[in-house]
Amino acid sequence: MNRTSAFIALAAALLLVAVVVGLPKSTGAPPTPAPAPTPTPTATPAPPPLAGNHPGSLSLSGKLSHPYVVPGTSDVFATLEVSAVDVPGARRAPVNLAVVIDRSGSMSGDKIAQARRAALRLVDLLDEHDRLAIIHYGSDVRFFPGAFASTENKERMRRYIRGIADEGGTNIGDGLMAGKAQLDVARSDFTVNRLILLSDGQPTVGITSENGLANVARTLRNAGTTVTSLGVGADFNEDLMQRLAEIGGGSYGFIRDAEATAALFEKDLSQAGTMVARGVTVSFDLPPGIALREVFGRPSSRLGNRVTVSMPDFSARQTEKLVVHLAASNLSGAEGMAVDVGDFRLDYTDLLTSQAADAQVKLAAMLTADRSLADQRRDKDAIVFATRARASQNVEKAAVAMQKGKFEEARQFIRENTFLFDDAQTVAGAEAFEGDRAANAQQADVVRAAPAAAPAVQSERVKSMKVEAKRGYGLGSSVY
Repeated sequence: MNRTSAFIALAAALLLVAVVVGLPKSTGAPPTPAPAPTPTPTATPAPPPLAGNHPGSLSLSGKLSHPYVVPGTSDVFATLEVSAVDVPGARRAPVNLAVVIDRSGSMSGDKIAQARRAALRLVDLLDEHDRLAIIHYGSDVRFFPGAFASTENKERMRRYIRGIADEGGTNIGDGLMAGKAQLDVARSDFTVNRLILLSDGQPTVGITSENGLANVARTLRNAGTTVTSLGVGADFNEDLMQRLAEIGGGSYGFIRDAEATAALFEKDLSQAGTMVARGVTVSFDLPPGIALREVFGRPSSRLGNRVTVSMPDFSARQTEKLVVHLAASNLSGAEGMAVDVGDFRLDYTDLLTSQAADAQVKLAAMLTADRSLADQRRDKDAIVFATRARASQNVEKAAVAMQKGKFEEARQFIRENTFLFDDAQTVAGAEAFEGDRAANAQQADVVRAAPAAAPAVQSERVKSMKVEAKRGYGLGSSVY
């Protein structure tokens, strides 16, 4: 069996578990009665998994937090996992790369020195098959035109990088567009086109609105360029930088000190050179009786009953998770009847074949009038991850409250997580949340200390909390 077939088989197996958890064996023997007086419902056979029409380098699997639901309104969490194949022994693909460096006045001193060192290290990692453009911006934009990383050109690049000096404002928009222009020259010659943005500040020149800059990132991604954004220090707008990465399909990183810049440049180059899929989306239609509460931690859009979630571009071995909060309301049917909760579809461009590819998973639940049975049959793995996503949302809300000086409100969000863990451990066991409780206690300490912290320290802690929240939502390699 080849790797793609193996991934499809795994997704099918996980789907079958999602649909038939708790069903009696097909031996004709009566099911084990639940502790509640209502007997365990007899289930109808679950529908088979849906195979993708064009399988490729990504697989999709899913589970429901509640394989049994009661009529009326019930909260259900769909937990999905998208995984990329491994490509053992494969050489890193050539990259068409643009590095866009903030050289505004706030980058003076150690920050600009470390940015230069990181860029020099990046040049060292490239070979004659790679192409690099170097863009730096203050109030204006300057650039080294894109060139293949031959021995001669690499020395020219190094001389150019050593001459970058800090000055001016922060013109992120023109920096991004200059990077796009340099990538466009050779775009059709490369499978992988990547832009890495490094900034320590807020946009002050050119396009300064978040929506305007988000549209620039969208333009780059629509043209086939992946955008990674790396924020340095305590002053940059983390919400903007995260949004640029989300819309651009790349990764977001918070660099607490400029010393770590080189390591993240290297990591992003490695990811870029092993990309297997781009233009990745997960979409699903809401069946009758199923309403959308929210999609945790990822950009999504809705048109009628169709919900589409943007996912990052994928490198080999990358895994990303997704939690969707649904409400099952006004469901009707016989006891034990299977009801559709969602048909989830993964669409992307497979870079290994240069073809469109897809995968599908269908999630269904059984109707029961017995609420205690529905609670007893909750899926452990789905409950654990859904709980982490909900707790991460509280951490993110606490970070926003801290930014506004609402410290008691921030403390309340962190306290709420204790109740979430208490409820979920009745299904998953206390050991499943030991790490989560420890992390939550640390967040509580951060919030308690926030009123007395210096503004720069407080800003850094807010950024750290937002990064941890992103990880808790299931963002894997797309958060550094």
